[in-house]
Amino acid sequence: MSEQMSFVHVFEPGGAPGGPTLLLLHGTGGNEHDLLVLGRALGPSAGLLAPRGKVLENGAARFFRRVAEGVFDLEDLAVRTDELANFVHAAAFEYRFDPRRVVAVGYSNGANIAGSMLFRRPGTLAGAILFRPMVPFEPATAVDLRRIGVFISSGRLDPIVPPEHPERLRQLLSNAGAEVTLHWHPGGHQLADEDLVAASEWFERTSLLPPPGEKFRRAGL
Repeated sequence: MSEQMSFVHVFEPGGAPGGPTLLLLHGTGGNEHDLLVLGRALGPSAGLLAPRGKVLENGAARFFRRVAEGVFDLEDLAVRTDELANFVHAAAFEYRFDPRRVVAVGYSNGANIAGSMLFRRPGTLAGAILFRPMVPFEPATAVDLRRIGVFISSGRLDPIVPPEHPERLRQLLSNAGAEVTLHWHPGGHQLADEDLVAASEWFERTSLLPPPGEKFRRAGL
């Protein structure tokens, strides 16, 4: 196995050739199985790629380090974001899915690294569904996210994510050209059925994914 494929992960092929692939990114303490049921509900015929975060915090798996609650280790975040983006590209070659049609589905810590990927590695994701995200960092240079769709679902009573974070994240993404939908849930940090319903409706009606490609070359990854 190549270094780029070193994430412990699950891959389930999609039912339609050339269809989208959902990159499932768990929250703190989760694993590669956590979001499989949610992913299948969102995309019944989509491929599913679910890696496990490599960072351990008191035994709990995460995708990047943090200094304290809500305070990210930005140097580690940059390294881990590149590592995850490289994994997605390598997995596309390994499993023969279209790298231009990858949509991240992230919860909490997983949503934060997906947001980081949008800003740091644009072109890796065709879209993102972010449950309970924070602003991972504010990009210092302009990012082009035109034709990228992003769905954000945040809790009005979330004790972990201050309400200004999803609003600021929406602004940053919109300023970069992304088409952003911000959905407010009346509850807290935990996911609810309403999150899945709203995200499913958004995913069904989004028209921003590129058309399926017939072929792609490894050199293009």
